[in-house]
Amino acid sequence: MEAILSAAAESSRDYARVRDAIRYLVAHADAQPRLADLAGALHLSESRLQRLFTQWAGVSPKRFIQQLTCEAAKARLATGEPLLPLSHELGLSGGSRLHDLFVTLEAMTPGEYQRGGAGLDIGWSVEATRFGPALLAQTARGVCALQFVADEAAGEAWLRGRWPNAALRWREGQGRALCRRLFDPLEAADGPPLALRVQGSNFQIQVWRALLAVPYGGLIGYGQLAAGMGRPGAARAVGNAVGANPVAWLIPCHRVIRAAGALGGYRWGEERKLDLIGWECARLAGAERAVWTA
Repeated sequence: MEAILSAAAESSRDYARVRDAIRYLVAHADAQPRLADLAGALHLSESRLQRLFTQWAGVSPKRFIQQLTCEAAKARLATGEPLLPLSHELGLSGGSRLHDLFVTLEAMTPGEYQRGGAGLDIGWSVEATRFGPALLAQTARGVCALQFVADEAAGEAWLRGRWPNAALRWREGQGRALCRRLFDPLEAADGPPLALRVQGSNFQIQVWRALLAVPYGGLIGYGQLAAGMGRPGAARAVGNAVGANPVAWLIPCHRVIRAAGALGGYRWGEERKLDLIGWECARLAGAERAVWTA
């Protein structure tokens, strides 16, 4: 048990180090800082930082910073690629693919919504991830929540507020395998499609379905998302629905940014949003490089 706790603590420290590295790179992007500058700011050796950052992000700090500029974000928004393709494959094909992860989304019935989850059996746990502790809750028909939380008490409070009449059952470690599948770049992510079972209005469900079509490592503006849904005048309403997303990462609301390239809000913190976007972009860039050099 002590070994497990020690490993978890070290993983948490590594996440904090890389998170601080990302913040430094973004704050000093115009100066294109050298590895030595970054290492000095974090009080780490250059070799240690390079190894840790590359292991976590899949690319070097230099390549990472290239993926985080506003100009890069604007370029992705201006590509003109179809916003809502029929499929939403995540990752790349071939030997260097990131993962073959598909998500299906099903709405809870109006009756379940009105009854506050009465009759629902929800198993939940809080798992350590590279982006901080995450509440993972599941019904027999799929994942109903993935929330970044401060601790177990905050996770339970959120669940009870969302489904006051459901039977909530703490199940230690039930989401561990799924978190590894989602957040560990060294884990094989092959497996059956992931089913989501979410609570929301008809409009929210439409927005969340549209988000599933934004490709891995891609970015989209609020207005573009609204236009792609056939609701060009509803950017504000779309933004509200994006912000109400109950399933972080799997419904990728972190990929929605402002048209000018600014991050925009994020219910789990803008810094975490930056971490998620940067991690995806870096992994995608690393996989693309592997394809072209193979």
